[in-house]
Amino acid sequence: MKIIVPDNLREGVLKPDIYDPTLNPLYRDVLAHYGAVAMPCRPADPDRKGKVESGVGHAQKTPLKGQRFESLEEAQDYLDKWEERWADTRIHGTTKRQVAAMFAEEKPALLPLPLEPFRYYQYGERTVHLDGCVEVEAAYYSAPPGWIGRRVSVQWDGKVVRLLDPKNGQLLREHRRGERGRHRIKEEDRPQRTPIGVVQLLARMATAGEHIGQLSKLMHAQQGEPAVRRIQGLLSITKKYGIARVEDACAAALELDLIDYRFVRNYLERNSQPPISLRQVDPLIRQLNLYRDLIAEKTKEEEPQS
Repeated sequence: MKIIVPDNLREGVLKPDIYDPTLNPLYRDVLAHYGAVAMPCRPADPDRKGKVESGVGHAQKTPLKGQRFESLEEAQDYLDKWEERWADTRIHGTTKRQVAAMFAEEKPALLPLPLEPFRYYQYGERTVHLDGCVEVEAAYYSAPPGWIGRRVSVQWDGKVVRLLDPKNGQLLREHRRGERGRHRIKEEDRPQRTPIGVVQLLARMATAGEHIGQLSKLMHAQQGEPAVRRIQGLLSITKKYGIARVEDACAAALELDLIDYRFVRNYLERNSQPPISLRQVDPLIRQLNLYRDLIAEKTKEEEPQS
């Protein structure tokens, strides 16, 4: 394991500290994959780090400026020749030493590359919901029992989702990626008894209305943990449509034996259009006396002359 001393770059160091810096977990894992440990330099003291910061800009401004290539292979061949004939033989502006000579000293310290490339992932923090799951890109993944209401660290890529203890980084659960709207729940994560938070939610729904409470209870009994979010959806739409209308929609769902949150939501949306009412006064409606005068005038014109 090798130690590197980088600058406090924002992508790698979340909180600079000479004694205990907080590192981006992705940055930390990339270094560990390649056998290195980062010891960021003292804040506001960049002279203590390596002289590599301007390498990308130097390559862009010197050999590549104004150049166009037909393929990546052609560009790589051009850069290889530029590096061999000019870059490696130049004198570094800060160290005043030849670049090739410095690299020859550092080369023996380089480690062999791992057999497999680093598997990039995204990361973040999530709160474990009442259904015992966390949400990642509109899909839901179970956490171990006892984590409801607590924060966990989450890592995910195109294949798996990992839940970790935020204090020590210990792996709590690993799931295969699921489709949007779907749940991934391991059997050992299913609670042996209904969590107190869910009991309180069902009691609240029963208080809201007889049919609302009955439908919520059946949803939880038939669908298990995934129903918790749908029950909360019922609670949410009572604020939009009112308890009375949601109660009627839940009664219709029970009568049709459709124990489904989406049916209730669609029922309310389709029956929420305001009735059409006729208006007594409108700028487009003329006053009745105008019609009376018009009729009287036309009738007078049509009377025969005596």
